Amino acid sequence: MAESNSEQLQQVQQFLTALQDTICSELEKADGKGHFVEDAWQRPEGGGGRSRVLTNGAVFEQAGVNYSHVFGAQMPGSATAHRPELAGRSFHACGVSLVLHPHNPHLPTTHANVRFFIAEKDGEAAVWWFGGGFDLTPYYPYEEDVVHWHQTAKTAVEPFGKEYYPRYKKWCDDYFYLKHRGETRGVGGLFFDDLNAPGFAQSFGLMRAVGEAFLPAYLPLIQKRKDTPFTEQQRQFQLYRRGRYVEFNLVYDRGTLFGLQSGGRTESILMSMPPLVRWQYGYQPEPGSAEAMLYQRYLKPQDWLKLSS
Repeated sequence: MAESNSEQLQQVQQFLTALQDTICSELEKADGKGHFVEDAWQRPEGGGGRSRVLTNGAVFEQAGVNYSHVFGAQMPGSATAHRPELAGRSFHACGVSLVLHPHNPHLPTTHANVRFFIAEKDGEAAVWWFGGGFDLTPYYPYEEDVVHWHQTAKTAVEPFGKEYYPRYKKWCDDYFYLKHRGETRGVGGLFFDDLNAPGFAQSFGLMRAVGEAFLPAYLPLIQKRKDTPFTEQQRQFQLYRRGRYVEFNLVYDRGTLFGLQSGGRTESILMSMPPLVRWQYGYQPEPGSAEAMLYQRYLKPQDWLKLSS
C-alpha cells in the first residue's frame, strides 16, 4: 500500500475506533444496566475486528456495535458485482456498524454504518471511497420522533452542500425497500456509497459528520420512549415486524453479503439479527389501529421535514 493511502487508512481507523468507543459508552449510560462485552477476532486472510454486544439491558434487548478492518488480495464478488472495475484488485475495508434492538415496541430499532474502502492494483491508481448512513425502524411511530431523526440527518450533511440530504435521503428510501413486500423497512434517514468527490478531506469530513450525528439523532428517542407502557399484543407486533429486518438483511443487504463473502466473522456479521422474532402467515392489521397506521402512513417514502413545517 502506498504511503499516502496508508496514511489515509490510518486516519480513518483512528476515527472509527474512537467512534465505536463513544457510541458504546453513551449507549451504556442510556441503558443504565447493561454493559457491552467485547469479542476481538482475527481474520485468517487478513485483518480482524472487535465486536461489542450488550444483551438483556434495561433498554436494549440486544445492541451490537462492531468495528472491523479486513483486507485481502481479491475484492469479494458482492463488491465487484456492484463495481465490476474493481475485479482483480486487492482491498482494505474498515467500518463501524451498529444495530440496536430495544425491548420497548415504542422505541424504534435502528441501524448505522460508516465505512471506508481502498482497492489497489499494481501500476494503477488506487480507488477509494466512503459509504455509510443511518436509518430508523419504528413499530409504533411518533411523527415528532421521525421529524427529529430527519432534521438531525439534514443538519449533519447540509454544511457539505444542500444537495446531500435530499440525495442521501432518497438513496436510503430506495435502498431499504423490501421489493417483495412493497414497503420500506422503516422511515429511512441517510444512505450513501461510492463517495470520493470532491476529494479525500471533504469526503472523510462528510462520513465523520454522519457517524457523529447518530447519537444526537437517537439518544433523545431513548429518553422519550424507553418507559412508555406497552401491552403483550404490542410486543407480539414488534416481534412480527422484526421479521422484516431479517428478510432485508438476508435478501438485500450488501454489507451482509460483503462480510460473508470476504470471510468475515459470521457471528459479528449476523449480530444485526434480532434476538427474538416471529413470522405469521397472512397477517393483516386491524383497520383503524395503530398497527394499520404504520403501514398506511409510515412505510412509504415521504418528505418528513416538509410535512412538519
